Amino acid sequence: MSRNAEVADLLETYADLLSAQGVDYKPKVYERAAESIRDSPEDIEKLAAEGPEAVQRIQDVGESISEKVVEAVETGTFEQLEEERAEMPVEMAELTSVEGVGPKTVGDLYRALDVRDLDDLENAAREGEIRDVSGFGEKTEQNILEGIEFARQSQGRELLGDARPVGEAALEFFEAIPEAGRCELAGSLRRWKPTIGDIDVLVGSDDRQAVIDAFTEWDEADEVIEAGTDKASVRSDGQRVDLRVVVPEEFGSALQYFTGSKEHNIRFRNYAIDRGFKINEYGVFDVSDVEDPDAGQRVGERVAGETEEGMYEAVGLPCVEPEMREDRGEIAAAADGDLPDLVGEGDVRGDLHLHTHWSDGGFTIEEMAEAAAEFGHDYISVCDHATGPGMVGGVGLDDDELREQLAEIRAIEDDLPITVFAGVEANIAEDGGISVADDLLADLDCVVASPHSKLEGDGTDRLVAAAEHPSVDIIGHPSGRMIHQRPGLELDVDAVARAAADHDTALEVNSNPHRLDLWGSAVKQAVEEGATIAIDTDAHSPPEYGLVRYGVHTARRGWAQADDVLSARDAEGVREFLH
Repeated sequence: MSRNAEVADLLETYADLLSAQGVDYKPKVYERAAESIRDSPEDIEKLAAEGPEAVQRIQDVGESISEKVVEAVETGTFEQLEEERAEMPVEMAELTSVEGVGPKTVGDLYRALDVRDLDDLENAAREGEIRDVSGFGEKTEQNILEGIEFARQSQGRELLGDARPVGEAALEFFEAIPEAGRCELAGSLRRWKPTIGDIDVLVGSDDRQAVIDAFTEWDEADEVIEAGTDKASVRSDGQRVDLRVVVPEEFGSALQYFTGSKEHNIRFRNYAIDRGFKINEYGVFDVSDVEDPDAGQRVGERVAGETEEGMYEAVGLPCVEPEMREDRGEIAAAADGDLPDLVGEGDVRGDLHLHTHWSDGGFTIEEMAEAAAEFGHDYISVCDHATGPGMVGGVGLDDDELREQLAEIRAIEDDLPITVFAGVEANIAEDGGISVADDLLADLDCVVASPHSKLEGDGTDRLVAAAEHPSVDIIGHPSGRMIHQRPGLELDVDAVARAAADHDTALEVNSNPHRLDLWGSAVKQAVEEGATIAIDTDAHSPPEYGLVRYGVHTARRGWAQADDVLSARDAEGVREFLH
């Protein structure tokens, strides 16, 4: 995306927020300016370097807007936009992608129902709350509900678990091309976000055309969307893969820039500016002695850019891990020397939430244990479903059946290749009660308690009560969300985490890509409150043990270290934690 498009997007967002606030004429002024900047053949970055008067050469851009444009080019945003975002913290582009939902509708629903994103909008529509807002009705509510699914599809957001294998296949392809040097995934896929737009791949090469030509002939490419001199796009397995090829000496700076997030890059850029450096996709430039540091892309002495680590080191910072680059305090932590040593895939030593053929799994206890041993685990916890709210089709086990399973595990445990804890996935009722008798819970090794029904509204008190239960060891998939399907419970994560920490109850990061629950920001809150995290797969078959990597990287998005993770302990360490 050129800086022209980036600045135009900012102005359009500002216009939409003004409309949502009920402002009449100003939004149109900013929309026209945005359109003119996007279509202008002149480089907005170069014009901004000359000053506001130069920016005003673009049609429809007056004095006030030109000053905002200069600020946006320099910092990645402008003050009035951030003030409006603070006033109305909504995902404007996401919400207005729903047919019939414009900025004014967004404003009305935010003020009436605190609707901030698509999940909030869908939840409000399904609960029949929109029809009660003044100016709306049942038909409008139904139209919105019908438009949400299409909006999700049109946004092209793929599950991380679907996008990552395609991206890794592309990497494997480029690694086999002689002309390609270093290659790496970029964008939100490299940051392991729960959903992905396009799959971004970066390659460093002195022979760009050879790399582009090879990419367009890739066997996994179902369609070539476009191909240029330094970038190309194809569709593979229904997903768009965008390739950008840069010269090797700029690979590190391009990787940092295109990994994002935009908010992280803005914070990083401003940190560098304060110390006499200019940062962009071409490198780090020392502009401390340059009279006009914004006059051009490569002004000043280039001091870094070949490696990503060098980009951060050039301004006096340690390299920030990709999963942390979401502008949640990571630049300040890096400056203070307080970056965490994040948990890694190799740190996880077992899985404390999985299912067998006793409930809805497809394999025996022995088969799941043997597969876990082959995967490299030291232990597992068999946590088949108990009967209770949310269990249908005879999936759950009653207390007598759970006792039978417990006896079987005790009878065979000495013959199994790894430690097997006898457990259960009990259901958390709406009042916080647990769907298994207390005396049985006390006999089991590991009790995972999860919400499976009534998954709407505020679930804070419900989960706090479960965390306080003396036999509950882990709160499984705490919100109950299913990405793209249901938003799950609303939670005061801090309150739930405090209760969990006070009662030595772990909070799960469910690694299933449809869940990733807890999610990154919630993990960060939980860790800050002192709660223990359990990274589990909820596996129903041996191949699903491999999903653990999605849980690990989700935990890394929440700044979790190995010491924060229950499943990174050895079997005896886990046994000491379990109630």
